[in-house]
Amino acid sequence: MSDGSTHPWSVTTGDLRRRMRRELDRDADGVVVTVADVDGAAYRRPGAKMLVDADGAPVGAVTAGCLEDPITESSMDVLDAGTPRRETFDLTEDDDDTWGLGLGCNGVVDVLLEPLDRSWGAPLDELGTGTPVTVLTVTDSTTSEVPVGARSYVVDGGRPRGVADRDPVPTGVVDGADATVSAVHGREKATTVDVEHERGTVSLLVEGLEPVRKLLLVGSQPDVHPVGRVGSNAGFEVTVHSTRGARGPEDFPSAERVETGRPSTVAGSVAVPEYTYAVVMTHNLVDDRLAVETLLSETAVPYVGVMGPRERFERLRAESDTITDEALDRVATPVGLDLGGGEPAEIALSVVSEALAVSNDREGARLKRREGPIHARLETQ
Repeated sequence: MSDGSTHPWSVTTGDLRRRMRRELDRDADGVVVTVADVDGAAYRRPGAKMLVDADGAPVGAVTAGCLEDPITESSMDVLDAGTPRRETFDLTEDDDDTWGLGLGCNGVVDVLLEPLDRSWGAPLDELGTGTPVTVLTVTDSTTSEVPVGARSYVVDGGRPRGVADRDPVPTGVVDGADATVSAVHGREKATTVDVEHERGTVSLLVEGLEPVRKLLLVGSQPDVHPVGRVGSNAGFEVTVHSTRGARGPEDFPSAERVETGRPSTVAGSVAVPEYTYAVVMTHNLVDDRLAVETLLSETAVPYVGVMGPRERFERLRAESDTITDEALDRVATPVGLDLGGGEPAEIALSVVSEALAVSNDREGARLKRREGPIHARLETQ
């Protein structure tokens, strides 16, 4: 199981959401900090989050260290006041590097600071069931009728829903951001838009939130360990489907779930297929074939990596009557990106890197050869 407790930068999205849920369940105080907008260079993009607890300890990070201290101080002020607010940090005019310009923070960063409250309960519940949500939060307003912190959320194209502890975002404001909601929904993207309301202008943070992506490892051999560890550190929620002998959480500590079953029952380990990326690594040709056949015919997982050389997969396919040419579009074998390493950790990094690239609709190329910004700008029109 992922453990991001040792350092804020080790915290994954899944870690942060679980921590938010735990704090809500025990009615603990805290402040949620979200990057609302960025103009220029910043280490993290809109939607990045951290949680600051009542003692000022951060969970997660929204910059590379440029702003953590002032953000923590502001969080304590928000906690005392009990009301959300937006703050702007202009790092472009910092000549003496007070904020850490040398770390790559050379832009204007808007952050939303808000007390952790039950307004996050319903969105977190939806995400926990595998449902993508879009959360809309007012970050600035010229009218008192639409206060900063007003919040609604949208599920799969439905009408906006209100949340506990906050005023809802007026329907007219939500309708004014309809194109943006469509652009971010189910994409783990966020942006801030200004919407003209009948009584003024409202700045609205629109966050498309996905369920945490799953990495399903089919096998029980020792090489499952490094793949699971790297996958967990990369933000995947790891499930191990052991096909040989009973296994438990103590055998695979990086996994959220450990299940034992025949390779032909692996579909039962796929709870949210569109967000699940599978790697078949039993090292048994028959078990691999049964697992691949099941994943391709009984689930809609977008990616099935198969450990082993190309010739081995050709033999596997020759012995199968159900692996179609069309289904091969979802199969990656040999699994992984070409990183050139042969150590177990290097192989694991290669495997997880490919799954991560596929989940982000990328090819895994070198950034120095990418034209334009590293992070594609959101198109809402």
